[in-house]
Amino acid sequence: MAELHFFTGTMDSGKSTLALQTNHNHAARGRIGRIFTTHDRAGEATLSSRLGLTHAAIEVARDFDFWRYVVHSLTQGGRIDYLICDEAQFYTRDQIDQLAKVVDELQIDVFAFGILTDFRSQLFEGSSRLVELADRMNVLQVEALCWCGKRATHNARTENGVMVTEGEVIVVGDVDTVDEQPAEVAYEVLCRQHHRRRLTAARAQAVSLVPEPLPFG
Repeated sequence: MAELHFFTGTMDSGKSTLALQTNHNHAARGRIGRIFTTHDRAGEATLSSRLGLTHAAIEVARDFDFWRYVVHSLTQGGRIDYLICDEAQFYTRDQIDQLAKVVDELQIDVFAFGILTDFRSQLFEGSSRLVELADRMNVLQVEALCWCGKRATHNARTENGVMVTEGEVIVVGDVDTVDEQPAEVAYEVLCRQHHRRRLTAARAQAVSLVPEPLPFG
């Protein structure tokens, strides 16, 4: 029986690497699949991991229809045994429903990979629906670490080195400005305590470099 699998973890937990490995394992057994992604760090229509591995993929726009794509491919004589869906947190609720329909009606395995919550500690739309519908939900065992050494559980966004908790969920390119200059946007993973305190690695280092006042005497 085909199943809808959801693999999740914070940034740096190896989701995209596992997506590529999953595709390799199934392809090595003669199965034929399709790879999908969206907003990948390497650019459009590319699935990439931080280890430097890449693979061509189909870009998932907001209006992409998985059900229509798979049915069209099959009716044209194509073969599809499984789907690899990376960056699934960015998919719409309807797209996750389409993936579930592909599993149930066409008996095609779907392996979805994505971050559970955004930089505001709120569920992504796609991830939320996957939690509701997935046959199997797997939390990756490769633990990302906060700068303090504890297990990282939260994703943080910084703009010009300052952690922010408001803004657009998806940031592609220069979307915010600070003093009329494009803001430098970056991400890092933190434990819950330091995410709550907004204490990033850079801020923690800056605090540690502040000299202590000299004693009076």
